[in-house]
Amino acid sequence: MAASLSGKLVVAISSRALFDFEEENRLFEGADDRAYMALQLDKVDEPARPGVAFSLVRKLLAFNTPDEARVEVVILSRNDPVSGMRVFRSARHYGLPIERGVFTRGESPWRYLRPLQAHLFLSANEADVRSALGAGVPAARVLPHAARAGEAHPHEVRIAFDGDAVLFSDEAEQVYQSGGLDAFQAHEVALAQQPLPDGPFKPLLQALHTLQHHAASGGANGMRIRTALVTARGAPAHERAIRTLMNWGIDVHEALFLGGLPKGEFLREFEPDFFFDDQTGHVDNAAPHVPSGHVASGVSNALR
Repeated sequence: MAASLSGKLVVAISSRALFDFEEENRLFEGADDRAYMALQLDKVDEPARPGVAFSLVRKLLAFNTPDEARVEVVILSRNDPVSGMRVFRSARHYGLPIERGVFTRGESPWRYLRPLQAHLFLSANEADVRSALGAGVPAARVLPHAARAGEAHPHEVRIAFDGDAVLFSDEAEQVYQSGGLDAFQAHEVALAQQPLPDGPFKPLLQALHTLQHHAASGGANGMRIRTALVTARGAPAHERAIRTLMNWGIDVHEALFLGGLPKGEFLREFEPDFFFDDQTGHVDNAAPHVPSGHVASGVSNALR
C-alpha cells in the first residue's frame, strides 16, 4: 500500500525554524552557498541547537504512538541536499521521528505544500510565507530571535492565536482601519449574531481540535492540546468572536480580550509553544517572552 498523509495533521517547517542555524544563515544570505554547504558538511555530526519552533514540533510528534501516527512533520527548506543531512541527523539526535524533507537549494519550496496538504507552514522567509498564505495554507514567519518555550507543560501543546486576520478574516480590521475604534465597535455589535468569515488559520485550529478529540479517547501518549485566543478586542466586540467559534463548533480553552493592551506579558503567563499574530507590533512585543510568528495576512500586511 502506498504511503499516505491522509487524516494526519501535517506541519511543514524550514530547517531554520526548527533548528538554530543563524550563524550558518549569514553565509547563506551572503549568496555564498558553497561556503554554507562546506560549513554544514563540516558540522554534519554536530547537532544543531533547538530553534524557535522546536518545542512545538517535539510535542506534536509526541501524539504519535507505535500503533498510530496522527502527526507528520516534513522539512521544507531552501537548504541544499548536502545540508539536509545535518538537519536529519540533528532531528535524530533529539529523537524527532522526521523522515520526509524537501531541499531546494535557494529556490522557494512553498509549491510543495500542495501535495503535502499541509495544515501549517513555518519559515523564517517572508516571501515563502506570503506565497503559502496566498495558496491557502496557514503560514507564519518565525522570529528566530524569539524566546524559546519553557518546560513547564511537557505533556501539553499550548498554542495562542490572534483573532482578526488570523483565526478570522480581516473584515473587522478593515472597518477599524478605515473608521477607527468607534466604527469598529458599532460594526461588531450590529453583527454580533453573524459569524465572522474564516481566517487563514481556521484550518489549523480545526485540525488541532480533531487531534485533541482523538487524544481524549486515550490514544496519544497522554498528550493534550490547550489553545488560547489572545486578541486586542474588548467588550462589546468580544461577543462576535465567541459566537464565531461556537458556530464553528470549536472550543478554545482560554480567551484573552485585552482591549488594546500589549500582549507580551499575558502570553508569558500562558506559556505557549507558539503564538500567531498578523500585527508586527504584537509579534515584536511577544517575542521576548514566547516563540512567535508573524502571519502576513489581511489589510495590515497588504503589499504597497
